[in-house]
Amino acid sequence: MSLARGRPARGQGIARDEILAAALDLMGEEAGQALTMRALATRLGVTPMSLYRHVGDQAGLLRALADRVYAQALEGLGECADERAQIRALLTRYHQAVGRYPQLTLAIFATPQAFAGVTQEITARLTALLQRITDQPLLWRDILVDHAHGSGLALAAAPAQIEAMAQQYGLALDRLLDGLD
Repeated sequence: MSLARGRPARGQGIARDEILAAALDLMGEEAGQALTMRALATRLGVTPMSLYRHVGDQAGLLRALADRVYAQALEGLGECADERAQIRALLTRYHQAVGRYPQLTLAIFATPQAFAGVTQEITARLTALLQRITDQPLLWRDILVDHAHGSGLALAAAPAQIEAMAQQYGLALDRLLDGLD
């Protein structure tokens, strides 16, 4: 947890972890349209300028949120049996994160400067794994990532069917990975 505090508009300062938690909450409201630096500052009771000290600009905020939300996709991949298992684990975890925070994914699409940190690391890791098992790693990366995005974003539209849709994603992912051979 960051010890740096923001300048309070009233009351106490704010820590980076509190900023990110509040930003994720705001992102879930009104289809992500509620997340602005001003709205976030108001929610937290600090001046908008104090947020810039912790996260930089809007793209910096999105990068920090992506690092927090998508980091789990990379955890423990070295424990997987082989490249295919690593790819499956990586994409399944990423798909779940996209489904939980669809507005974050859409915001990153709309803000190219936000594509950095963990999101770039996921892409680089997937590309490196694919380079070991196919002669078309970039094509397969794009297919697999687009599939994870599309299916993950669809989860948000059908919350009652999340479990069934997640299972369907796993089956479709296995079929796609079979195509690598």
